[in-house]
Amino acid sequence: MGMRKFEFNSVNRVKEAKPMEDIADQPRINSRRRYCHWLLVAMYAVFVLLGHSAATLLGRLYYEKGGKSKWMVTLVQHYLPVSTYSLIGSSELAFNAFFSFFINSMKFTPYIINSLLLLTISSTLLVFQTKTEHSTEISKKNHAIGLICTLAASAGEGLLLSVRQFAFEKVLKKETFKVIMDMIICESLVATCVILVGLFASGEWDRLHEEMEEFELGKASYLLNLIFTAINWQLYCIGCVGLVFEVSSLFSNSISALGLPIVPISAVIIFHEKMQGIKAISMVLALWGFISYLYHHYLDDRNSNTESRNDGHVPN
Repeated sequence: MGMRKFEFNSVNRVKEAKPMEDIADQPRINSRRRYCHWLLVAMYAVFVLLGHSAATLLGRLYYEKGGKSKWMVTLVQHYLPVSTYSLIGSSELAFNAFFSFFINSMKFTPYIINSLLLLTISSTLLVFQTKTEHSTEISKKNHAIGLICTLAASAGEGLLLSVRQFAFEKVLKKETFKVIMDMIICESLVATCVILVGLFASGEWDRLHEEMEEFELGKASYLLNLIFTAINWQLYCIGCVGLVFEVSSLFSNSISALGLPIVPISAVIIFHEKMQGIKAISMVLALWGFISYLYHHYLDDRNSNTESRNDGHVPN
């Protein structure tokens, strides 16, 4: 009887010790998970930065060398100079924050508010720019239409990112890469169908062969330009959706904003585009706004890590 009691007590001590060991290992497990998490975030961020910059510049090269089809390069999303498009695109973060507040229950902090104000001012400055890149009245009219359309596209993309986050959190509720690819494939199929309808309905399909013949860099370069434009936009899309899945829609948008200065700087080097004073000021404000948001995320992550360590603390 005494031996059975000893064995029973020993088993209980083992069962009691196991949870304590698990608790002791929890900080190490959490650290490994955070490492894998941020490794994925870094990979997706590279996809966003490289994909967006390369695709935008390739789209600009398409028009510079004789491309005319609007439907063929719909994903390029501009008739504007690259630097203007990039700076106006920074307003997308403000739209995304607005929709995130209502759809994703995002909380505003002083750093986020500061970021939104700076990004809004950086975009508004371009509206009051007195000198445009073109001098004719028709060009000015088209430029104004382009600005309005780009702002509308920014609002639409901001809404789409917030809806993606809502879908991941409330509808899909799965944490796999397959979920990311399924969402991208579904969105791409819908977009492709719409674009194909527009391409055939507009009659541009019949002129593509002639456009390829007249492309200044040759037929092979024409095809390679379109192929790599599509590949880079898909990389951007994977990175963008991946960041929404791993962190949030606002973080995904902030990484896109980080890549905005890369495009106009590259355009100055490759296309010899002029960088006017107002654009330079707008770019500085956009970068300042992004850094403000990044600092908010740093503080939030540091507080989260501190709470995690406290929760995993084993008393002596």
